[in-house]
Amino acid sequence: MHHPALDPLLEGDVYVPETERRLPESLELDSLSTTEILALLASQDRVAVDAVAAVAPQLAALVDIAVSCVLRGGSVHYFGAGTSGRLAVLDAAELLPTFNIEPGVVVAHMAGGPRALVHAVENAEDSVEDGRREAATLGPDDVAIGLTASGNTPFVGGALERARELGAHSALISCNPRASLAALADSDIVLRTGAEVVTGSTRLKAGTAEKLALNGFSTALMVALGRTWSNLMVSVVATNEKLRRRTLRILMQSAGVSQSEGTELLTRADGDLKVAIVTAVAAVPVDRAQAALAGANGSVRAALTALEHPAA
Repeated sequence: MHHPALDPLLEGDVYVPETERRLPESLELDSLSTTEILALLASQDRVAVDAVAAVAPQLAALVDIAVSCVLRGGSVHYFGAGTSGRLAVLDAAELLPTFNIEPGVVVAHMAGGPRALVHAVENAEDSVEDGRREAATLGPDDVAIGLTASGNTPFVGGALERARELGAHSALISCNPRASLAALADSDIVLRTGAEVVTGSTRLKAGTAEKLALNGFSTALMVALGRTWSNLMVSVVATNEKLRRRTLRILMQSAGVSQSEGTELLTRADGDLKVAIVTAVAAVPVDRAQAALAGANGSVRAALTALEHPAA
């Protein structure tokens, strides 16, 4: 089949982002078998994994900034449209049941509002003013993270611009090394995912890379804030039977207790898994475990250390 120029770098005088170009490996996409299509998609998804690994130092620096902001009472705000916005909403929503993070610590702002989660809201991403309005409550102790594959979304630009004016730390996560919004970001993180299997469909590997970057950012943030102990979800909220079983299993794993002992410990701790762990591991009464955790910002590791080596 004849293919015109694959990568016109300019449309008129406008630079075409890498995410909008044609992928040579998928030029015959519509003639491939289903198995071949899936194999091609899987091979391209590996590009997303590598793209996130390549920016680990920049992402780590952003996590460290966010940790200090949250410890000062600030919060983290995601801003995105379309796929990027939906991924932001998903990441923020899942932190509450997984890590028992207080509402308002990590907040997602999506162009077009809640309706845009399931319906395309025309022109929502093109509103700079909507972005500015969404960021109007930020301050110097907050972090604003813009998510946009193209790096050019006006809604995100408005949010980052306003966030910066208010003294917040601004960050851009995009898939475009020439993102026009980079100038508005204190931290510019570029996921080099390149052209998509379906040209311009950034719900594919660009979206995958953004999801991985958010997973990494928020998980590292929660670990730094003491929401895990070892690799265990010790801050999990037992809101259903599955999570109640998980809570008991985590206590048994971490404290080396039997099922009946774990059940009794959780009862004494009013269902608070962290209190039950500290009570069992440090062999202290519940009230001492509660006090140690309160003095350690909820970190099990720090609470246990304080109980093992009390200040003179």
